Amino acid sequence: MWLPLYVKRLNYADMQKKGLKLTAEEIYDVNNSSLKDAIVQLGGFCTGEFVSSQGLLLTNHHCGYDAIQTHSTPENNILEKGFFAATKSEEKTNPGLFVDILVRMEDVTGKVLDGITAQTPEAERTLLIQKRQREMADAAKENGQYVAYVRDFFAGNEYYLFVYQRFGDVRLVGAPPEAIGKFGGDTDNWEWPRHTGDFSMFRVYADKSNKPTSGFQAENVPYVPKKHLSVSLQGVSEGDFAMVFGFPGRTQRFLPAAGLQLTLDQSNPARIKLRDTRLKLWKEDSDANPAVRLKYASKYAGIANYWKYFIGQNEGMKRLKTVDQKKAEEASLTQWIAADATRGQSYGTALNDINQAYAGLREYNLSSVYVNEAAYGTEIVSFAGRMAPLYTLLKDPKADKAAVQKATADLRAVVEDHFKDYNAPTDKKVFAALLQLYASDVTPAQQPDVFQTVAKQYGGSMQKYADYVFATSFLTSKAKTDAFLAAPTVAKLENDPAFKTWNSVYTNYTQNILPKMQSHQATLARANRAYVAGLRAKNTDKVYSPDANSTLRLSYGTVRAYSPRDAVQYKYYTTAQGILDKEDPTNPEFVVPKKENELLRAKDYGRFADKDGTLHVAFTTDNDITGGNSGSPVINGRGELIGIAFDGNWEAMTGDLAYDKDLKRCINVDIRYVLWCVEKLGGGKALVDEMTIVNNGPNPGVGPQQGSSAMIDALSDVEKMKVKTDDGQKTKVKKKKGKAESAAGM
Repeated sequence: MWLPLYVKRLNYADMQKKGLKLTAEEIYDVNNSSLKDAIVQLGGFCTGEFVSSQGLLLTNHHCGYDAIQTHSTPENNILEKGFFAATKSEEKTNPGLFVDILVRMEDVTGKVLDGITAQTPEAERTLLIQKRQREMADAAKENGQYVAYVRDFFAGNEYYLFVYQRFGDVRLVGAPPEAIGKFGGDTDNWEWPRHTGDFSMFRVYADKSNKPTSGFQAENVPYVPKKHLSVSLQGVSEGDFAMVFGFPGRTQRFLPAAGLQLTLDQSNPARIKLRDTRLKLWKEDSDANPAVRLKYASKYAGIANYWKYFIGQNEGMKRLKTVDQKKAEEASLTQWIAADATRGQSYGTALNDINQAYAGLREYNLSSVYVNEAAYGTEIVSFAGRMAPLYTLLKDPKADKAAVQKATADLRAVVEDHFKDYNAPTDKKVFAALLQLYASDVTPAQQPDVFQTVAKQYGGSMQKYADYVFATSFLTSKAKTDAFLAAPTVAKLENDPAFKTWNSVYTNYTQNILPKMQSHQATLARANRAYVAGLRAKNTDKVYSPDANSTLRLSYGTVRAYSPRDAVQYKYYTTAQGILDKEDPTNPEFVVPKKENELLRAKDYGRFADKDGTLHVAFTTDNDITGGNSGSPVINGRGELIGIAFDGNWEAMTGDLAYDKDLKRCINVDIRYVLWCVEKLGGGKALVDEMTIVNNGPNPGVGPQQGSSAMIDALSDVEKMKVKTDDGQKTKVKKKKGKAESAAGM
């Protein structure tokens, strides 16, 4: 997952060998339009890409899921039936949703670490670095014109500044029916072969000067990006160059053996157990009530995604002996350090300190996991925590009344959003189940005081306590919460049983658990920094890519099949026939919408057919991705869009901890299937025509039997289709002190 800032210096020659036809500047350039300008971070959690000069954006269906659900009602359930706006006036606004577009990135390591040495006390070092990070970011914001932050890399050995433009008016344009966008459901999640049309469409709006606005404004117009991606209908073949450009969230590939062991033994099993409990209870109520299902669809999908991921990660760690491999690497590093006294001065105690820190963390780690997955896995408890800022102000006799009013006003939007997708009877079941597991599995000395109340007053029955909480708390309904906010007092909050539960959990964690963990984490931060520096110093022939941290990265590789185990060989692509083969009308995960069924059985593929006459649905590459890459464009050697990344494969679930060059695969929806769904299935031909279509497909006339109206329509589409050219618009970055703020050292 490479920083595009250094693509010319580190990767360009290798990328050319694999089939790249672009120049390095066409990929990343701060003074001229480049591929980076076509890539956005969506909502801080996914990636999207511009595919038209009118701000049209593609991402995954699961990235747009919350917006799609929000606009769905029992009377007009667009989550179920799909939606494509026929005109811009039909596009749906999404308060709070934004996109960030990178303006520039800059290596600021020297500035951040200036004057800091190995002798600088860790606490002093941390405070000084944080202060410098804030100051640099604030200066780069230029009075609110940009969003900026400084992130650390390689365990704090390097630092980079990132500057973005943030656009707050992002409107939903289209999405296929959930039966397409989530085809295969939890069964196929993280699996190959896949047949999921995992895409949705948005449009970014700006003011009339093409500048960002903080939210929806009626006079806003479609944003004109500096660069948008051309869309290729040529298809892919095995061995073709493939590049993924996006915002991978988090990897931990420098995690030492002790950290891997803690994940394997303790963290992941607890997460799996607690999420499994929550999901079963949500599904039980969702299956019984369509209204509950609509409320919990997005939440369920989010929790289920990583529930299965944690399962796969643990299985993969055992199968690939990841801990043993890391121990061998550490043993080799230890020998290298011991061979030179000066190395011992820099790195000598790192591994010993790491192992001691993890031994200390192991004592409190389970409590931390249960706070996050059990206590905060209960909606009423996490919602109660949102009252904390107001509670702090209400307790302070010197608090400014205006501040109290603002905190109260801020909560009204939180309340509206929370209760829109909340069902108290369902949450009551989860509350009782998860807190019972918390009380059973965490050592009593680390439990919150509220559990003593349950033991003494409710005979240890968490169900009886749940009955009391949900019968008494005002946080179970919007009307009661609104009434509280109309006249908030400390007494009302402190006497509310749901808030008391949160306060007990939070107080116990911050006073009894977190301080003990922080002391070990401080040791770990220093030791990890030395450990990573030692690895890089030892292996000078290896170019390390930094761990993902939600900053823009590119991954390059090829379209590639794989063999997951003995006697099994997967193709690199799937076709529409697989959708029909998997169809099961009795299973919600494998329902095929009627119209899609009819079109596929008629082989009505139009100009989106492959040269073999089939409609390709998905394909695999060996690109390196993780969470946050969802929605990332898959780009060919000419810089054209060929697919949208949406998943990784089950056999490489250890990818966030250790990259497996043989098994790691990126699963992508073929862009031709996306366009087929938009145009042929969804009636959104105008949206496709808005795009820059190139390589009009190797077999544009494939479709139903000659003479049918669908065949005529398909041929007509090709004849009428206009091949556009990219706007090629150039932009300049402001110059300071006579020098362009561009990448140094390329």
